[in-house]
Amino acid sequence: MNKDLLNSIVENVLQGRRNKDDDGIEEGAVGQPGVTELVKEALDSGIEANKILLDGLSRGMERVGEKYESGEYFIPDMLTAAEAVEAGMAVMEPYLVNNGINGSKGKIIMATVEKDLHDIGKNLVCIMLRGAGFTVVDLGIDVPASRIAEAAEEEGAGMVGLSALLNTTMVNMGEVVKQLKKRGIREQVKVLIGGAPTSDDFAKEIGADSYGKDAFAAIREAEKFLKAGGELKNGS
Repeated sequence: MNKDLLNSIVENVLQGRRNKDDDGIEEGAVGQPGVTELVKEALDSGIEANKILLDGLSRGMERVGEKYESGEYFIPDMLTAAEAVEAGMAVMEPYLVNNGINGSKGKIIMATVEKDLHDIGKNLVCIMLRGAGFTVVDLGIDVPASRIAEAAEEEGAGMVGLSALLNTTMVNMGEVVKQLKKRGIREQVKVLIGGAPTSDDFAKEIGADSYGKDAFAAIREAEKFLKAGGELKNGS
């Protein structure tokens, strides 16, 4: 029964069905339980919140990533799946907090750098990081480097994720690295960058730790940092 429920959550994440009113990518599912209803049912049946998170929501997004990388899914499919995960996370949040699980992997600051107003990619990464068990502090768009570094210090974050979609704004990512050094916390904070004009070479040029070519790569990099150094500092 529990396995069937978790598999249903995975399948509905794949279909991007937040609730029973959503049709899904393949259509014809209106009226059937979506992620919201299935997560509630799983919690009511006694399945641990962390198991729902890992074996339901996160596993669903892993499958979405596999379909995206194989060319079967495209960005709109990723977004609808991520929205379904977000809906499930909203139901689970009180249970995760009560059980001390929320963000147990660590805390990550996310921001679109100064003078850049694009947020779709950043928002997708935020949803997926939360679904993977990280606490995410989203500072939004057009965020000055000094504010990002300040938030990293105040929150005790172990990682900063930076997004930019313009050649003219990605240079501000390097300023964030400088501000982290100025505060004396650069060695304690990993810096991950992403966005259309960025690259692995650019990450090395500005002194960032890693580059994620898309949302799924960003999650893999965060997990890699976790495996290399334990928890990303404060996850409370």
